[in-house]
This record gives sequence, structure tokens and C-alpha cells, in this order.
Amino acid sequence: MMPMRILAASALAVAMLSGHGARAEEKAPSDADLVVKGRQLFNRLCSHCHGINMMSAGTLTYDLREFPRDRRERFFEAVTNGKSSRMPPWGDLITQDEIEEIWAFVRTGGK
Repeated sequence: MMPMRILAASALAVAMLSGHGARAEEKAPSDADLVVKGRQLFNRLCSHCHGINMMSAGTLTYDLREFPRDRRERFFEAVTNGKSSRMPPWGDLITQDEIEEIWAFVRTGGK
């Protein structure tokens, strides 16, 4: 007969692998969820300068459809701390999670 500890550990492993248990409930949002939330935040907070869904001429503000997809740190820096007189700092107004959601949307190029 198996010791009780081994049976309990086996049951826990099976529950976790099958998607049951507390850890399965705490899964991270999918990329699609982040993009949806990011689009909503962008259109509410950023669109007055960068255009709805990033559809701006890019003459007065940076055309975010062209933002390099591999420059996450640059994006976070600009949003958090601002960029010269053209981009105000948002770090005290929105959370890092919200910036992450907006970044997920920006990575789509507005699509």
C-alpha cells in the first residue's frame, strides 16, 4: 500500500494537470484579453492625440502603428515618464498593468 503522502501528492498533481484546483482558477489573461482591454483604454485615454485605433496622420504625435514591436521598454518609459513636451507622463494616472494592456494593443498596429 502507498504511503498517504504519495497518494496526496499524486492527487494534487492530477488535479493541477486536469485544470482543477485553485491554481487553474488564477490563470493569466490571454493575449486576446489584453488586446481588447488595451484597445478600450487606448481609445479612452490616448486617442485624443494618437487617433481612434491609432488612426492618426502622425504629424503632430507619433504614429503608433509604426512603433517597433520589440521596444516594450521604450514604450513603458515614454508612457510612464512622458516624452518631452509632446507626451505627458501617465505613470501616476494609470497602472503598470494598464500600460501592459495598452502595449498589447499597440503591438497589433491598431488592427
